Amino acid sequence: MTRRAWWLVCLNILLPGSAQLLAGSRRLGRVGIVATFALWVLALVTLVLYLAWKPAIYAVATNVIALTVIQAVLVFYIALWIILTIDTIRLARLVKATPTSRWLVAALAVAVLVGVSSTANYGVGVTGATRDAINAIFAGGQAAKPIDGRYNILLLGGDAGPDRLGLRPDSISVVSVEAETGKATMVGIPRNLERAPFVDGSPLYGPFPDGYDCGDQCLISYLYTYGEEHPDLYPNAEANGSNAGIEAMRDAVEGTLGITLQYYVLIDMQGFSDLIDALGGITLTVKEELPIGINGGPVVDTIKPGKQHMDGTTALWYARTRYNMTDYQRMERQREVQEAVLAQFEPANVLTKFQAVAKAGSQVVKSDVPRASLGYFVDLASKTRAQPISKIELIPANGVVVERPDFDEVHQMIDDAFVLTKSAG
Repeated sequence: MTRRAWWLVCLNILLPGSAQLLAGSRRLGRVGIVATFALWVLALVTLVLYLAWKPAIYAVATNVIALTVIQAVLVFYIALWIILTIDTIRLARLVKATPTSRWLVAALAVAVLVGVSSTANYGVGVTGATRDAINAIFAGGQAAKPIDGRYNILLLGGDAGPDRLGLRPDSISVVSVEAETGKATMVGIPRNLERAPFVDGSPLYGPFPDGYDCGDQCLISYLYTYGEEHPDLYPNAEANGSNAGIEAMRDAVEGTLGITLQYYVLIDMQGFSDLIDALGGITLTVKEELPIGINGGPVVDTIKPGKQHMDGTTALWYARTRYNMTDYQRMERQREVQEAVLAQFEPANVLTKFQAVAKAGSQVVKSDVPRASLGYFVDLASKTRAQPISKIELIPANGVVVERPDFDEVHQMIDDAFVLTKSAG
């Protein structure tokens, strides 16, 4: 009876359902065997696809219907495993085994049950968190095609701090990615850029045919507020996963750079620290000591020079502070933080912290990238991460006069940079 108990429990571990075929309900055993072989086949197919055709895996992992099915399948396997294990312990008749063996056999069965169930339960949580994050962050529209072989994505870092009325994008960037190679160029636009032009056909071209000039300092970042105050200019924005403020910024950036933007990503900087904490922090090389504090107020702390591993709060101060500094210095630090966060999105790192990352991301990120295109963009992002990112900053040091820019020269700068990026790729 002791040998019988060991055999049945070990068979249940190696091939769930086999114990029932030998000593119990054959119907239950067949269900267990078929389900086990189906799971093995699915695991093998997944491994082969991951090694040979990763975009297919990314497409499944970012599809809300597929994630719901996966979650249901995992719940089924948890329930089946519990039923088979409990039934196997019953069939083993531990009371007839030797006193020492009965506890060892029971401990093995329970330990494996807990281990497998916990792993599957974690999978249920991850798939649920993924589905919820995708639904919260991304839109349900149609996929856009690349233009001149590129995807141009507007990145807005919105700051809605307690000292501000509404949200204002203090960080304005465009990431232009080659659709085939993933080679990326990041363009930084100062928040204090003036006279942003609008192309004919933009709702803002009528009120500002000569660019955003309102008689005073008309900074490009103010257009977000202007759009929110005039939602009638973009009546379809909400239905398309955007809002009037974002669309106003999109039109201004398109006119400034002379390109078409297919998508946007808006990050709430107030909650950005939660996302960095969820990723386990970021590592940056600080070039000089940075004071922490509101510009003009007291210094409450400093960030020391050298290589620093920062939590979310410190990283946010690093990106935001301009204590006795220029906006252009802050722009450079913001790009460093963006690249450091991107570097932390390694599969192993994200997987171990996935639920926290998904929860933080759904609270601070909003985008009109269609859910149906996520698999493609995940694959493209993996190519981008493996290459250096080219950078252009539209700042005085690069010949751009932010108070009265020469937009023909800016357009030429962007065209030249894209040509260089393509030739380098």
